[in-house]
Amino acid sequence: MSLAVVVIAAGRADHLARTLSGLDRQARRPDEVIVVDMRPQQSIADVVPDSARWLPLAASQDDDLPLAAARNAGAAATDADRIVFLDVDCVPARGLIARYDEVLADEPDALACGPVRYLRRGWVEAIGTADPPDDALTAASDAHPVRPDLDPGKVVVAGDHELFWSLSFGVTRAVWAMIGGFDDGYRGYGAEDTDFAFRARALGVRVAWFGGGVAYHQWHEPTRLDAARIPEIVANARRFHARWGAWPMSGWLHEMGRRGDVRFDPAAGVLEVAQP
Repeated sequence: MSLAVVVIAAGRADHLARTLSGLDRQARRPDEVIVVDMRPQQSIADVVPDSARWLPLAASQDDDLPLAAARNAGAAATDADRIVFLDVDCVPARGLIARYDEVLADEPDALACGPVRYLRRGWVEAIGTADPPDDALTAASDAHPVRPDLDPGKVVVAGDHELFWSLSFGVTRAVWAMIGGFDDGYRGYGAEDTDFAFRARALGVRVAWFGGGVAYHQWHEPTRLDAARIPEIVANARRFHARWGAWPMSGWLHEMGRRGDVRFDPAAGVLEVAQP
């Protein structure tokens, strides 16, 4: 069975270089690596090695962040039987691809979700090497406080779809086609991955959480703090609420409300960008 990796990126050339370097040193090399460039006006093509394919995505303006459309474009560009999606800021542990291959072979009808550890601010300087070993990355990072944190080799198939995040996951071609990819009506940042997971759940597709095969998330300022993303988050949350009758990213929305960025009253069904 063939396996492709789709990496979506918008700038962050240093993050991309480390992520692609991590893919080059995999124990089980991916058969294909596709880098979808969401901002070809600010091209990162010179970071993409000959072993990967650069796929520029037409964007309507420089600050667009078309996450849903980018993942769909990457999946459409490969005929691989299995697809692993990584965001640009995820450095793969050396066994990540082999682990996804194993889990998707055993659980072909599920969304495969490997563990993500979050590297702390200053991790590059602290480790001090361009090719850090996995144990150094583990020591410089923290597990997510809510998502399953399983021992290597363990797999749990469950229905915790609200915990799905698209920064590192794998899917078979058949399941991807059944779900229909991401809804590119979500424009920009936020909620497109939860919508994908909820549509999977509605079709009876469960989530296979597994241990081993860690993706190390490179530290950066949280995207939700970027003022340019606030209207996108609000519009996408409204789209999600209209479809599912629930608010996605509710912790973020409450946080943004406390900062005065939005007016959020979930009981009244109110979410809007705060007026200055």
